[in-house]
Amino acid sequence: MASQPTPSRVTFLCHISANAAGSQVDEEILRLAGDNRRQLDSALETIGPDYRDDLVWLLEHMPEADLRTLDAEFLVENVRLARDAWTQSPWHDQVDLELYRDAILPYASVNERRERWRPRLREQLIGLIGEEDTISSAAARINRELFPLVGVKYSTRRKKPDQSPSESIESGLASCTGLSILLIDACRSVGIPARFTGTALWSDGSGNHSWVEVWDDGWHFTGAAEPTGDELDRAWFTGRASKASRTDPRNAIYSVTWRRTPLHFPMVWRPGDTSINAVDVTDRYTTTAQPLPEGKVRARFRILDETNARVAHPFTVTTEDGTTHALLSRDEGFDANDHVELIVPLGESITWGVPGHRMTIEITRDEQLLSLAVPGPHTTPELEASARAIASLEQWLDTPEAGSLPEQPFANVPLTRDDDQRARALLWDAHRERITRERSGELATRTVTHADHTMPYWYTTYGEKPEGGRSLWISMHGGGGAPPRVNTQQWENQKR
Repeated sequence: MASQPTPSRVTFLCHISANAAGSQVDEEILRLAGDNRRQLDSALETIGPDYRDDLVWLLEHMPEADLRTLDAEFLVENVRLARDAWTQSPWHDQVDLELYRDAILPYASVNERRERWRPRLREQLIGLIGEEDTISSAAARINRELFPLVGVKYSTRRKKPDQSPSESIESGLASCTGLSILLIDACRSVGIPARFTGTALWSDGSGNHSWVEVWDDGWHFTGAAEPTGDELDRAWFTGRASKASRTDPRNAIYSVTWRRTPLHFPMVWRPGDTSINAVDVTDRYTTTAQPLPEGKVRARFRILDETNARVAHPFTVTTEDGTTHALLSRDEGFDANDHVELIVPLGESITWGVPGHRMTIEITRDEQLLSLAVPGPHTTPELEASARAIASLEQWLDTPEAGSLPEQPFANVPLTRDDDQRARALLWDAHRERITRERSGELATRTVTHADHTMPYWYTTYGEKPEGGRSLWISMHGGGGAPPRVNTQQWENQKR
């Protein structure tokens, strides 16, 4: 027995051998993993030498929360499949190591649920791009055929903005954020460098948007599920992106990077989260847009039904010189900020609409949004009241100082089934954002403060989330009158 090494000696030797064949992992990184460190050590021990440096790079660049939760099997599979996709792609020689690690190797785009998407997406797409000889043509084809293949379309009725690929595929609906995540993962699964890009707020204040950038001898953009034939660098938002501003971070355009940078990507669906690094790419969008002819601006049009939803409806626009343009408005299957546009003279009046519903209006500014309500044959006072209640709720959420919710006149208005679901989503999103904003300090420090008492809490997560959801186990530890040393000992026992 005397010849056997002590337990601490065995642990020391295993740790060194796990890193001896490749790069050393910064000890501080492993320390941040907490109780999950054994999973990181296991990944380093089991991964092959051809993949080890990629794993080390990933560990040293991933968000801290992932260090504490991702298991060895997940990490090893991701690294192996990512490198294989890179080395086996026809354009391997065009993608250097640094680009590969930043835009193919990562297992996530932003804060979406971590999951094993590579095997499924690669199996579905590898045959699809076999005839494509450039990165751009392959990415464009994936954007054309991926979403019908997996049955996902854009909808404001998606469960949440930051959906993972499987969440979008299961529901069949996704926002521009969820669609972008799915397209990026699809590209990465076959060795195409891709990254998440977007703005927190358009310069005209009309909302945020997310899209995808693909590398092919430079970064090129495309709207997810908004294919433009075989071309990249074309999208409905090109004109709006050209007015972005680096001087105001809210209006700048950022791309996600896994490199360490002083910037973070502004996830408007998750305020206060600065865990995702970013680079400012505003200049590329503002300097490449084609300028409008002198004296011309863009007019934007939308037609709404009785529920205040956008509908696809043919309409005409007549300018002062008598020219008539026939257009088709866009429905809710398009991005919320994507409206049909027409270049018209600034300062002149136009007449537009549908038979029985036409208006004449002066064009006073660029990207002026013109709306027209065209009630359908099934309009009822109840439907109109339900739509007005939702609009009032949205306005109240923007100005909560207007009083408590139960006191609002719209709070007791009967809602349609669809409006009921929309109200639930609006209220939950607002509540989640408020909790994250107001209690982010407690989340970061894992403490809860009430009056002059501060209580620590701790949690850990085991395994993959089952289809029906996880089980939650809560253990409450009360110290009583025990000395601090005993209290701390029992606290650690509770964790184990």
